[in-house]
Amino acid sequence: MGFHPFHTPYDWGRLDRYRAIAAETGLPLLDLSVGSPVDPVPDAVRRALADASDTPGYPATKGSPALRTAIADWFISCRGIDLRPLHAGIVPTVGSKEAVSLMASLLHCGQGDVVVQPRVSYPTYEIGTQLAGGTVLKVDDVADVESWRHVPGVREIWVNSPCNPTGEVLSAAQLTTIVASAREIGATVLSDECYALMDWREPAAPCALGAGVCAGSAEGVLVLYSMSKQSNMAGYRAAFIVGDERLVAEMTVARKQIGQIIPAPVQAAMVAALRDGTAVNEQRERYQCRLAKLVRALTAYGYEAAMPRGGLYVWIAARSGGCWQDMEDLSRLGIMVSPGEFYGAPGYLRCSATASDGVIDEVVARLAASGNSVAQAPSDAA
Repeated sequence: MGFHPFHTPYDWGRLDRYRAIAAETGLPLLDLSVGSPVDPVPDAVRRALADASDTPGYPATKGSPALRTAIADWFISCRGIDLRPLHAGIVPTVGSKEAVSLMASLLHCGQGDVVVQPRVSYPTYEIGTQLAGGTVLKVDDVADVESWRHVPGVREIWVNSPCNPTGEVLSAAQLTTIVASAREIGATVLSDECYALMDWREPAAPCALGAGVCAGSAEGVLVLYSMSKQSNMAGYRAAFIVGDERLVAEMTVARKQIGQIIPAPVQAAMVAALRDGTAVNEQRERYQCRLAKLVRALTAYGYEAAMPRGGLYVWIAARSGGCWQDMEDLSRLGIMVSPGEFYGAPGYLRCSATASDGVIDEVVARLAASGNSVAQAPSDAA
């Protein structure tokens, strides 16, 4: 049968028109659209990659002993979770997007199976369900378990906290209710926690494998994490899944057969990244500072902007009421952002803080320089 057809508004080619408008300004493009890290990869990571570049033989699909230990240690030091009593399995993935897009297929989801996801969310959740042949059920709030627990055929529930794009964070109580309700109907919770360390308020974003959340067992819970944002390793394609050992074991067998294996040098680099807390904290501070600058500038320009609870994006309602008109207005300043329609909310915009300090500062300057004229346009016309 192969993959089933999919359809999605998530097409970056749709931004070409706005890039062309921005080019007409003659100003350098300031791109806040794609959440792609631009800062240097930590030295320890680069050294580990180089040192392991002469590793002979095929790498282990399930991850080297060193990587598996580093992941387990990271959960203890950064999330406060000991995976051993939870009976949690571990498998590295070729980036988190691969893990998300293949998840439904590797869990044998197919026709007649329903996968729940937030209405406003990362579009690859929906694409992955479509590829598997399953049915997507979008709900306003996944934590409102009554919106899905009585729906026939629910097999999986996507959770994203901190959320891309909104920055919302679910509480431990909300996650606990989701996990318990999913278990009652025999469904699996898929918790995308790729922005787990990018939380900007207290308390820290809880994990679906937290002892109080999952009742001391990883059964029916899978957590995804990525090295892309915390260590600027997007180009390494380095991520992992941790959770229900039976499900992880089944996926690992399938991944081995289709060659979804992390190269040995990248596995070594992941170990270094997971153990370099200093570099992670430095990067976290960079993002927090950039987000704060963007929020202030966007607010002064006329948007209702606020610091996200977590994640790397400022999520704002379009001033015109529609994302595409605002996209055009901003592109005339040489600024590119991401349309909310990509994420299920055509009345919003997503502004990424993954640009360099220089780009963020120039965005702030351009918004400030144009803000007064934009605000006074209606009275001038009158």
